[in-house]
Amino acid sequence: MKQAGGVAAPVGGQILSEVLPYLELQKDNITEEIIQVEVPDFRNKTVKEAKDMAKELEIEIEINGNNQENINDKVISNQIPLPGIKINNDTKIYLDLEE
Repeated sequence: MKQAGGVAAPVGGQILSEVLPYLELQKDNITEEIIQVEVPDFRNKTVKEAKDMAKELEIEIEINGNNQENINDKVISNQIPLPGIKINNDTKIYLDLEE
């Protein structure tokens, strides 16, 4: 049984990633340059492959169920946001592992 936070956080992250760019938020009254990237398809890739892709694209990923050791060979089953969506490069992408 999954905990509610494990379900709600990715959905909330997706909603925020789609809404925040329209708000043109500023931090400390300094406008930062926002770089948009297209979300790659992490599904059916290993965690190691996903980490390498994220590093190359300079985006941040979070792996749900990350409390396991030796997860680099685990395969990703789902992601939020889905591939093809444009996001700001500081938006976190949530990845689920196959069970």
